[in-house]
Amino acid sequence: MKNLKDIIHRLNRPKILVIGDLILDEYIWGKVERISPEAPVPVVWANKRTHVPGGAANVANNIRSYEADVYLAGVIGNDANAAMLLAQLKKNKINTQGIFVEPNRYTTVKTRIVAGHQQVVRVDWEHIEPLPQGVTRKIFNFIKSNIKDFDAIIIEDYGKGVINAQLLEGVILLAQAHKKIVTVDPKEDHFQYYRQVTSITPNRKELENAVRNLKIRDNKNKLKLDSDKLFTDKDIDAAGSQILEYLGLDSLLVTLGEQGMKLFQKGKKITHIPTVAQEVFDVSGAGDTVISTFTLGLCSGASKLEAAHIANYAAGIVVGKIGTATATRDELLERLG
Repeated sequence: MKNLKDIIHRLNRPKILVIGDLILDEYIWGKVERISPEAPVPVVWANKRTHVPGGAANVANNIRSYEADVYLAGVIGNDANAAMLLAQLKKNKINTQGIFVEPNRYTTVKTRIVAGHQQVVRVDWEHIEPLPQGVTRKIFNFIKSNIKDFDAIIIEDYGKGVINAQLLEGVILLAQAHKKIVTVDPKEDHFQYYRQVTSITPNRKELENAVRNLKIRDNKNKLKLDSDKLFTDKDIDAAGSQILEYLGLDSLLVTLGEQGMKLFQKGKKITHIPTVAQEVFDVSGAGDTVISTFTLGLCSGASKLEAAHIANYAAGIVVGKIGTATATRDELLERLG
């Protein structure tokens, strides 16, 4: 425990680059007291509207909550939501030099309507088409010009078009040449892009679907991976081991909700880490907290197991808050006791 606390004290030292899909998370807060006469849906009496960085921007926000330096690379539209997102990022002292404007896209916005503690509905405005090659080239050139300044690169893949095979191939080769840590919050359809990175952090559903999509077979364990059945605990172990080997990863950290996490490491036994969440109000952004904390831990001298334990504590903190949230070093130290 003492070693974990020492690592937490150092989480503010690394410099991290986050690449991925930028999102503005909008929350409309209110209360419900009646059902609409027009349709069997609740009427929300709204009384507050808030905006926070989401997607890759939330990962950067998580890193800043630990007071570490962070650079953000991605794409926004030429619209009022982009201005709002940039204002939030600059307020939080996040470096935005790697963010480029694409006039033919609008900034991704996810609007959540919350009544009391309950999310009633979510509305998404987004483009999911691949970026024009010229924009991808601008992002890569920014990374290439600044790679020496970063201790690690986080790939935040929400499947909105920023992360593609061409960009990832160049970034991974660049990171390997400069001996940089690369972690990925994956999109299940893109697992084949993530070969030879340091670690990926899928949730249970993403792991299950990725193994089915890749059509990996494990005859020894006789997994029926083309079926729609839920994976057993044994299936998760087999699937995680397969992905670890298939992609040539150093490690794989699978988040399992109320069941905690499982850490897969090359040449080591699988480690199950039970959840430490005391209350769960909202899981929005918990995966962003996991990858940001895990990566900062690795950059701060933690082993992969130590970094996973710290990330588990951080996730337990943020799911106890409403809305897209972050954790701090003081909250982590307090939770460790």
